Amino acid sequence: QHPFGNAWRLLSLSLLITLLLNGLPAAAQPDFYKNHQFTKSDTLRGMLSQARSCYDVTFYDINLAVDVKKKHIKGHVDIHFKAVQAFSSMQIDLHSGLEIEKITFYDQPIRFEREFDAVFISLPLELPAAAEAMLRVYYDGFPQVAKNAPWDGGFVWSKDMKDRPWTGVACEGDGASLWWPCKDHLSDEPDSAAITLAVAPEFTAVSNGNLREVRELPNGQRQFHWFVSYPINNYNISLNIGHYAHFKDAWVSAQGDSLALDYYVMDYNLNKAKEHFQQVKPMLSCYERYFGPYPFPRDGFAMVETPYLGMEHQSGIAYGNRYNRGYLGGMIPGDMNWDFIIIHESGHEWFGNAISVKDHCDMWIHESFTTYMEALYVECMYSYVDAVRYLEGQRPFIRNAEPLLGPRDVNWDDWKASDHYYKGSWMLHTLRHAIQDDERFFGLLRGFYDRFKFTTCTTADFINFANEYLGRDYTVFFEQYLWHREPPRLEYELKKKGNKLKVKYRWAEAVDGFDMPVLAGKKGAYQLLHPLTNSYREIVFENMDEEEFRVATELFYVR
Repeated sequence: QHPFGNAWRLLSLSLLITLLLNGLPAAAQPDFYKNHQFTKSDTLRGMLSQARSCYDVTFYDINLAVDVKKKHIKGHVDIHFKAVQAFSSMQIDLHSGLEIEKITFYDQPIRFEREFDAVFISLPLELPAAAEAMLRVYYDGFPQVAKNAPWDGGFVWSKDMKDRPWTGVACEGDGASLWWPCKDHLSDEPDSAAITLAVAPEFTAVSNGNLREVRELPNGQRQFHWFVSYPINNYNISLNIGHYAHFKDAWVSAQGDSLALDYYVMDYNLNKAKEHFQQVKPMLSCYERYFGPYPFPRDGFAMVETPYLGMEHQSGIAYGNRYNRGYLGGMIPGDMNWDFIIIHESGHEWFGNAISVKDHCDMWIHESFTTYMEALYVECMYSYVDAVRYLEGQRPFIRNAEPLLGPRDVNWDDWKASDHYYKGSWMLHTLRHAIQDDERFFGLLRGFYDRFKFTTCTTADFINFANEYLGRDYTVFFEQYLWHREPPRLEYELKKKGNKLKVKYRWAEAVDGFDMPVLAGKKGAYQLLHPLTNSYREIVFENMDEEEFRVATELFYVR
């Protein structure tokens, strides 16, 4: 009998329930993935099984010594949690390449078993529902090295321009358990976290939140104590080690509140950074206009220069765009001058950090909203016309390689393309013009943000909120753009008679019942068409030639 047989039986039951649910017509799992073979390791990492759902993490206390020279880490993590229901077996996660020395429950070593990256723990007693407790996990080893951060998770052991060690970590897809033990599931965010890092004395160690203390240790190392006072998803917790210079600034919100701005940059980039990062303040003002003030004022806003391109690490944004405009110098129109990484990764503070998803399958919520925020920034700083022009620059990157919605209950980050960025952005752009009322559209975005701020959510949560807020059922619209690879196809036939142009039209390739309106006609004088999927409709345009007719594909993502 397996020593954790009860936990395994509960996990098997969870798997069965998931398979049954995924067989329903309205399942939150696209058919695209029905023949994909997922491993047991994928499921152990990705499913919120009974061995995980039985408890809720309230606080992580990460204590780590990082040996940059040896590329080695050693330390312990205290996991504070509350029992959701009575249990005596539980699962945490830690990459199989890292060794666990021991796990203690109030200083008493306890039994555990490992399979893949899952760690099954047997408590010495059954915890009653609502009980609060703490585990300590002692571990060490050589963490996974990122082959191509931030797209590939792990540590980055790099060198700065003066050939000095420079270290960072990014782990969004693979998960935080690549380098520290945790309940590595997006649905469970701690209420707060502490990150204490011991490094060689020549280095500065930077993490999330506020730096509370720097101590000189007896062994000659320096210890940096960071504290995050808000909920935070695990993959956002990070560390950065290097020869950093620190400078401060402040931004004042529309309400007159002052927000601390902290910047940690390579010492030789200090003067350049002081000028370049001035664009942070108007960016914060633009996002405040759409979504309200910066969501983590107690922890402040920070950017940390990294040896990789960037990541949305909460209250410690990873910045590696080398002080270029655009994306390493490109990807924005030539008459615009702003830093893509600052604008995009900071947008995640609202969508991805303040609002987080419960499962990897819903990551479009993080990326689509934030990618559309780039266009909103352009609209705020330049104009609506410029925002549309910027969005048209995104469109060639859409590949329709897979649905925006990924497979549920597995650790999935194997996207073939960046559609959950660009296609998702265009879905929101399309929704805006289908609604034909900016006040309601922006009210929807702000209302959704306000409703789910500091919580986790699902695709269903957003769709239900949108239907409720807009007073109309948009479920089929979202089914088309989220569950299916291809956008809808508008079929039309033109017939010229005198000075009139008759247009016969319908949705030809779309989800049954798809009835999104679309603008068409002569550019600058579009009219709203209301195609159906089961029958043709007709409209007559006066004084229009066939070659003048066009569909407003700059406003709608349709074929």
